[in-house]
Amino acid sequence: MIIDTIDNLSKYVSLNPLFADVVEYLKSHDLNTMEAGKYPIKDKDLFLNLTVAKGRPADAAVLETHIEMIDIQIPLSGAETFGYTPLCDLPHFEYNAEKDITKYGDTKAQTYFKAEPGQMAIFFPQDGHAPCISDEAEIKKAIFKVKI
Repeated sequence: MIIDTIDNLSKYVSLNPLFADVVEYLKSHDLNTMEAGKYPIKDKDLFLNLTVAKGRPADAAVLETHIEMIDIQIPLSGAETFGYTPLCDLPHFEYNAEKDITKYGDTKAQTYFKAEPGQMAIFFPQDGHAPCISDEAEIKKAIFKVKI
């Protein structure tokens, strides 16, 4: 997992060459003015889910992991708190290959951190994360899905 500012994303391009495409996309698009939806960037290898999600308390947030994709999550409308537990500490739950997601039911995160607009969290397959924790009713956020 990486927590940093969006301005530093280019420093992580060596981790995955598609990160360079995310950097370029961010330079040429104002995510705050875009409508919610799915935006293909490089077919199924890289796309943006721009969403307005319901904010929820930490005890209602669900941990998840992905095998095929890396998440670059960017809060846009306000701060978002994320729960985190490493995959090695999570119990076995069934993987949904069609949606590339494992959800961990009532398992609670080990730790929490807050990301402000202008910041990002990058979650790799080994990072269990519980998104959308907020006191706000709705959170506008960008989720870049990057093929491993």
